[in-house]
Amino acid sequence: MSHYQADTFEGAGKLKLYYQSWYPEEKVKAILAIVHGLGAHSDRYDNLIKHFIPKQYAIYGFDLRGHGRSPGQRGYINGWSEFREDLRAFLELIKTQNPGKPIFLLGHSLGSVIVLDYALRYPQQPSTLQGVITLAPALGKVGVSKTRLLIGKLLSRIWPRFTLNTGLDLSGGSRDEKILAAYAQDSLRHTRGSARLATEFFATVDWVNAHASDWQLPLLILHGGADRVTLPEGGKIFYQRVSYSDKSRIEYPGAYHELQNDLNYQEVLADLENWLERHLTSKTALGGESINLEFPM
Repeated sequence: MSHYQADTFEGAGKLKLYYQSWYPEEKVKAILAIVHGLGAHSDRYDNLIKHFIPKQYAIYGFDLRGHGRSPGQRGYINGWSEFREDLRAFLELIKTQNPGKPIFLLGHSLGSVIVLDYALRYPQQPSTLQGVITLAPALGKVGVSKTRLLIGKLLSRIWPRFTLNTGLDLSGGSRDEKILAAYAQDSLRHTRGSARLATEFFATVDWVNAHASDWQLPLLILHGGADRVTLPEGGKIFYQRVSYSDKSRIEYPGAYHELQNDLNYQEVLADLENWLERHLTSKTALGGESINLEFPM
């Protein structure tokens, strides 16, 4: 059994954002904070919650502005700083509710870019985070047509709120037909992306890639080898540019975009658990040893 809570917190500009938390019955040993991807929401991580609650992790997830149960035009932001400040407020909330507990930050797809940008922009707050995990990071080519991207760039200044269907391939989410059927029925999910979101996203990806060598936290990158929504090459290049020694990257041959809901999700969650447990033992226990694991295709 776990304790569940849903509420709101104030993000940038005092926008009330929806969040959920799941707690184990036993004492909490660490927090896993999740930032979801474009068009998704915080309900999409059931397998992860079921796996980690019995292991004494508390799980937090929030719906990005313009997503899920949070307000805001679907798929629109004024500027990337809104995502960054929303995440900062979310982490402050978690710290207030769980003083002294280690926090791991997990970003999926678009959420990975939000998480990486945040950690690079606020390097003075490493004590807040024990480590960062990215699932299918959107750091390179994405499965959106060149025409749509061009329209986004052209309209960003004159009509920033203009939205298009992103055209992302739903079937690229998972190899599990039951999961795809559930996605199709998901009324909270949307496929909208605004012109401003497009240009802000690509500018942020460029900035994150340019600052990879500044990375200063334990980092785990997990990616499906057959992901056609966010191609694995982008995360691989970022990983190679990170000079911080405590970094790991695992690529799963044949796996799709929603690793936490794909056919091999148990393997993915076991790898994630091993990494988390290793980083919970103690920061000092690592003592500068170099952990540089890459599992090729």
